[in-house]
Amino acid sequence: MNREDRSLMTIVAEETFAEQAEQFRHELRVHCYRMLGSFDDAEDMVQETFLRAWRKRTDFAGRSSFRAWLYKIATNACIDDVRRPQRVLPHQLEPACWPTGEAIARTDLPWLQPFPDVLLDRAEEPDAAAVRRETIELAFLIAIQHLPARQRAVLILRDVLGWSAKETADLLDSSVASVNSALQRARPVLREHLPARRTEWAPTGDPSAEEQALLQKYMDAWERADSAGIAQLMHEDIRITMPPYPFWFEGRVDAERIMAANLDPDGNTNRGDWRFLVIKVNRQPALAAYLKVPGDDRYRPFGIDLFRIEHGLIAEMTAFELTDFDRLDLPDQLA
Repeated sequence: MNREDRSLMTIVAEETFAEQAEQFRHELRVHCYRMLGSFDDAEDMVQETFLRAWRKRTDFAGRSSFRAWLYKIATNACIDDVRRPQRVLPHQLEPACWPTGEAIARTDLPWLQPFPDVLLDRAEEPDAAAVRRETIELAFLIAIQHLPARQRAVLILRDVLGWSAKETADLLDSSVASVNSALQRARPVLREHLPARRTEWAPTGDPSAEEQALLQKYMDAWERADSAGIAQLMHEDIRITMPPYPFWFEGRVDAERIMAANLDPDGNTNRGDWRFLVIKVNRQPALAAYLKVPGDDRYRPFGIDLFRIEHGLIAEMTAFELTDFDRLDLPDQLA
């Protein structure tokens, strides 16, 4: 075989491998996101997984499925990457407080990142259809970050993806006894860091009619610049976080105060005019916020607000300052 023939065979092999691997991209991205708590890191890790798989392609002997082999590579890549710190939200760092000076974003902190539902919908996980929605919420991702990497992997593989103890042990090059022990240690830690009333608000599908009505009232109040009206849609102990800003707010009084700071048409803090689009992120009700600053004739992407709703009121709001709306399949401006 001459050099030209060998080169052609390599190209064909690469195309075949890429075609096989690509069909698992979306679910691997979700898996890495659960492991790492970061959309950007998950994207990088999927690319790293494909690169490692290509380099090790001659090691694949068919003892497992191609999917399981890729999961093995992806999981171990996430475990090995100890450089990536635990992802956090502001309320994990310090007590609730009102900032005393200029609000400064902390880009040096490893913030938890949101995951768009438009991409979750492309990630079919046949082993986990019944539990997928509960295990992609921000609350779950925060809680699971408290686990060491290997325990986190075991819990995801066993309780989220539904793999057997033997399958999980094979993937982690471990024993069934070790896997079972890790799972027994991981579950209490997870329960400890989940909200106390989690079973009362775990989502079961698209936003209910009650939730949709609440979001509409929220948007209407913003359009009226009615900070008091917005606060009335919230629980007394509402928690509001705004990564990448490290401070956070607790309680309806401070919630109304921060809303007023962004809405007062006569105040120095008024940002401009707002518009919202209803979306879903992390399987939670959410809004995409667009802002039209004075002097502009277009509404530009500003961020996304994720809501946890309990008993018809907003119990928690996480406002991510995100301007890349491409990943959300949203327009980059509104007229």
